[in-house]
Amino acid sequence: MSEVTDDLVTAFERLIPQLSSSNPPPSRDTLAEIAASDACHLLLAVEDGRIHGSLTLVVFPIPTARRAWIEDVVVDGEARGKGVGASLNERALDLARELGCSTVDLTSRPSREAANRLYRRLGFELRETNVYRFEL
Repeated sequence: MSEVTDDLVTAFERLIPQLSSSNPPPSRDTLAEIAASDACHLLLAVEDGRIHGSLTLVVFPIPTARRAWIEDVVVDGEARGKGVGASLNERALDLARELGCSTVDLTSRPSREAANRLYRRLGFELRETNVYRFEL
C-alpha cells in the first residue's frame, strides 16, 4: 500500500473497531505516515474493490539480525473463516523472507482462539517469554 485513498480511510474506520475498542481508527495523516515509512508494510486483503482485512508488518534491523513483527491483524467479520487472515499472514511471511528477516514475531490475546489456531497452523510457535509494556 502506497497511496491513501478515501476507500482506505473508510475501510479502517470499519475494521479498527473490530480489532480494538480502546483505539480509534487511524486518521488519513496517520495512514499516510505508515505508507511513507520504510519500516512499515501495510498489507491489504482486497476482493471486488472492497478491503476485507489488513496486517502491518514492521521490519527493523537490530545488532543480532533483521527482524519482523506482525501487528494489528484484522479481518472484517463478514470475511472471517474464508482464508483472509491466512492469506495476509502468508504474504507477510513471504515479504519478511524477501526482506532478509530471520524471524517474525507477533502477539495474540489468548481469548482470540481462532487467530491463535491460525498462527499455530501457519507454523508460529508459542514462545516462553514475558511481554512487558510501559505506557507513555
